[in-house]
Amino acid sequence: MNIQTEKLDLIEWISRLNDNSIIDKLKQIKEEYSNSKDWWDTLNQEEIESIKRGLKDFDEGKTHSQESVRKIYERYL
Repeated sequence: MNIQTEKLDLIEWISRLNDNSIIDKLKQIKEEYSNSKDWWDTLNQEEIESIKRGLKDFDEGKTHSQESVRKIYERYL
C-alpha cells in the first residue's frame, strides 16, 4: 500500500472515531510531531561547518578508501 492510500485509510478511520481518548492521543502525536526539530537544526555552528568541510572534500575527491584508512588505524582498532 502506498503512502497516499495509507493516509486516506487513516483519514477514513479517524472520521468514524467516537473515542475521545484516541482522538486526544492523536492530537498529542500531532502536537509532538509539529514541535519536533530536524536533526540538522540541533547542530551547533562548529558541527555544521565540519559537515560542510567534509562534503566539500568529498566533492573534490579528497577521500580515502576503507582499506587505506584501516592500514593507518589498524593498530588502534
